[in-house]
Amino acid sequence: MARNDSRPNVPVSDRIMLHLWEQDFQADHYIVTSDVTRSGIAESCALHPPNVSRAMRQLTSQGYISQHSRTVRGDNRRQKTWQLTEEGRELARERISELRTLMVLIRSNEGNVLEIRADEAANKLRAGLSLLQILMHAQHEGVLNFGDIRFGALVRKNENKPSPGSSSILTGAHSTYHTRPPKTRTVHGRKDEMGALDVWFNSGKPLLVLSGIAGCGKTTLASHWISEMMDANPELKTMYYPCQPWDSPLGIATSLLHRIGITEESEDPYDILATLPYKPAARLEIDSFRRRLTAHLIDEKSLINPSEGSKIDEALVVLDDVHNIGTSGDHLFGALLQTAEKTKLRLLMISRTSLAFYDRRYVHTLDKVSEMALSGLSPEEIEAWIEMIEIPENAPASEIHRVTGGHPLAVELLEMYGKTLHEDWLRFLDEEILNVLPESHREILSILATSERPVPWEKLAMAAGVDGIPPEQLIERGLMLELEDGMWLHEALRFRLLRDVGKPFEERLGKLNSTGT
Repeated sequence: MARNDSRPNVPVSDRIMLHLWEQDFQADHYIVTSDVTRSGIAESCALHPPNVSRAMRQLTSQGYISQHSRTVRGDNRRQKTWQLTEEGRELARERISELRTLMVLIRSNEGNVLEIRADEAANKLRAGLSLLQILMHAQHEGVLNFGDIRFGALVRKNENKPSPGSSSILTGAHSTYHTRPPKTRTVHGRKDEMGALDVWFNSGKPLLVLSGIAGCGKTTLASHWISEMMDANPELKTMYYPCQPWDSPLGIATSLLHRIGITEESEDPYDILATLPYKPAARLEIDSFRRRLTAHLIDEKSLINPSEGSKIDEALVVLDDVHNIGTSGDHLFGALLQTAEKTKLRLLMISRTSLAFYDRRYVHTLDKVSEMALSGLSPEEIEAWIEMIEIPENAPASEIHRVTGGHPLAVELLEMYGKTLHEDWLRFLDEEILNVLPESHREILSILATSERPVPWEKLAMAAGVDGIPPEQLIERGLMLELEDGMWLHEALRFRLLRDVGKPFEERLGKLNSTGT
């Protein structure tokens, strides 16, 4: 699979040379477009204008470009413009032959993330993008999506035009979001949680945040509930968006617009598309996007999805694995929450961590946000599950719950292999939870695991040799719990960390005991 770290890094001089090569048809023209001015070069090359000026001075001194004073179309003033010299054109040809081979990430028509040559991307995306545009979008956004709204309508290849009212894919919607949740494993137990989701939806609150450690069944629970909700409410329009590490807030925004029927080929009465950044490195105009989206969703005349021919009475936006977006999504999420407060847009966000784009007033006083921290299955739920499967008689539900914290994956592995602590379970804990932590955080958890009871943070911090408050990452992910008596561990992690027996265990226990009570 393609990696998230394969963004191209195009030097400033190469960007400018490539841009002027693409504009070389204007060489020696009396009237030119703004593309060959400082501002035009800065916009196309994703540069600050002062950086353009510095680069221009250097390229001019090297004899690769020449400066001119010309009339710019649409402007009465003469301005400084630049074009390639013969030496510059020769160098540009050389640099382009190398730039064409740079690898970029795209999300294809089939929904797959591919790593391909830059000069193949436009054809694969069916978009009229230049090599420079491909490279700049790839450098600043990571992944280019098939049919992105900003790239305009698809460049169709020997295809008949769709009939009026038929579906036309423009945002990579089929590959970026889904209109139904994914099919998942069977839900065991979780009746209380299903009921809580019903209560939230019926309450009209704009947002519910579903959080829990990796693999605890968040997506399984949400998918099962969403499917039942959609079956009971056929008019409900759902957008299920699985956030990937390479995703950006822009991808979510464009997908949402597509889901409610706003594309380059549809009506956009409030001009929401104009808030999207069409140039690489430009930013989404969050405030304008929020205001125009809100106006659109409130306006009954615009609540028609042309691809489905039905009115959008209510829309449910489900963002899974939101932690992959990080804090870069906070502004967009905040804007969507504000929009949902005034419209029939509903938000369900699923994350391994707690989210910080809203303050606690939204939960406790304003009553706009519901939070559900998904823990492990109860001993009773595990007992009901294992009664349905064949397992060794020496694996009682209480013991399974004790060593796994009720984690559903552990019971699934028990069902598959007949072992409470199959090596796949331990590997999952290591790879998905423990190994991604900083060494200092893992040491805190390892020391805490040696205690038979909760430990006050001051004592634990002293034993671990750290200063300050408990690490937010451990608290937000539910790995370390703040109880009345002190800090405690998720049971599954505690049992895993206690397997580090012998000298490491004795040393950590000694550190904890040496701090006193």
